[in-house]
Amino acid sequence: MTGTRIAALGHYQPAKVLTNHDLAELVDTDDAWITSRVGIRTRHIAGPDEPVDELAAHAAGKALATAGLTPDDIDLVLVATSTAIDRSPNTAARVAARLGMTSPATMDLNVVCAGFTHALATADHAVRAGGARRVLVIGADKMSDVADWTDRTTCVLVGDGAGAAIVEAVDEEQTVPGIGPVLWGSVPEMGNAVRIEGTPPRFAQEGQSVYRWATQQLPALARKACERSGIAPEELAGVVLHQANLRIIEPLAAKIGAVNAIVARDVVDSGNTSAASIPLALAKLVERGELPTGAPVLLFGFGGNLSYAGQVVRVP
Repeated sequence: MTGTRIAALGHYQPAKVLTNHDLAELVDTDDAWITSRVGIRTRHIAGPDEPVDELAAHAAGKALATAGLTPDDIDLVLVATSTAIDRSPNTAARVAARLGMTSPATMDLNVVCAGFTHALATADHAVRAGGARRVLVIGADKMSDVADWTDRTTCVLVGDGAGAAIVEAVDEEQTVPGIGPVLWGSVPEMGNAVRIEGTPPRFAQEGQSVYRWATQQLPALARKACERSGIAPEELAGVVLHQANLRIIEPLAAKIGAVNAIVARDVVDSGNTSAASIPLALAKLVERGELPTGAPVLLFGFGGNLSYAGQVVRVP
């Protein structure tokens, strides 16, 4: 058994930006209504010729380049997504093909907005158990494909994008693992609170139920995730929660007790990108130099099923 770390990160968003003023031309809404309720001002929207696996491959390519690795240095590809159109080939296999990989294991994980943190824990476990040497972990979603563009309560939330991380074993001399133990679980009786259902599939949610659960239950869970890594909340350099709603994110960081942490607020510019939201926000903070190498950061995803997963990671 050995520890693991995140070696590098990458992110990608489509070029098209949809503003609140643009949305006001589609549905009965306006900038003030959206920003007061969820804090979102813009979101990136993929075109019809930009499938989920293409978004994922762009983010993965950046992570590989940052790590100085080739595609064949990866032996396991995990993609967290809930918006892949086809059942087979899975998104991970298509990403591997786009990157020119030769023989990786490829798996998709559908845990919606908590998908990336579930996939990161799965990668950590695979490396620790000797099942993989290096794992490419991607969160990618094209939420615009499943949005109901006539429903102003949900269409104003969504954006498209991808974020990726390279997970590998820590060096022998590294005493502090780069990925802490995961705290994960679900609330089965609230499984329908966030859903993508129907033909064609459409995103819908019980917004007030999710808000109450997140604000009341999540702080204790997040503190427990910190405890599992032996980190006190006030020691955190950063907090990256699922980027669902600024009204959820800001109070939660305070309730967790992360008084010294930089709190990711990428939802303002990117909207809710589901499984992509955590790696996208984390990669941007690291790219801008806002988090120092080796600093502890809490990642915590929550949403569909209703599932949650969180862990403390060290900045690559």
